[in-house]
Amino acid sequence: QVQLVESGGGLVQAGGSLRLSCAASGRTFSSSAMAWFRQAPGKEREFVARINWNGGSTYADSVKGRFTISRDNARNTVYLQMKSLKPEDTAVYYCAADTTGWGTRTSTYMYQDWGQGTQVTVSS
Repeated sequence: QVQLVESGGGLVQAGGSLRLSCAASGRTFSSSAMAWFRQAPGKEREFVARINWNGGSTYADSVKGRFTISRDNARNTVYLQMKSLKPEDTAVYYCAADTTGWGTRTSTYMYQDWGQGTQVTVSS
């Protein structure tokens, strides 16, 4: 099992930037794929971005060109750099770990471990 702790959320104006971090502990981080999901009030949790063990990444169409996922295996940390934020990006953002370290797996049931979430609010 992997323990995940997110940080970096907050309130930002539209057009602004935030960087989320997710610190992992437990089993081997470097062989796992890591991802970010988000859930807005009244909506289902949705995929945002994924980074495989080798650095290959996948993004939701809604965030392509604005968000960047990265990982630092020496620090057991994954990041989500968010730019040009929009009010519709407002949500609780969750970090997730997948023992299948490759592929474009974007469904929530494919991920075994989850963080507690961090709130991102974008004001217009």
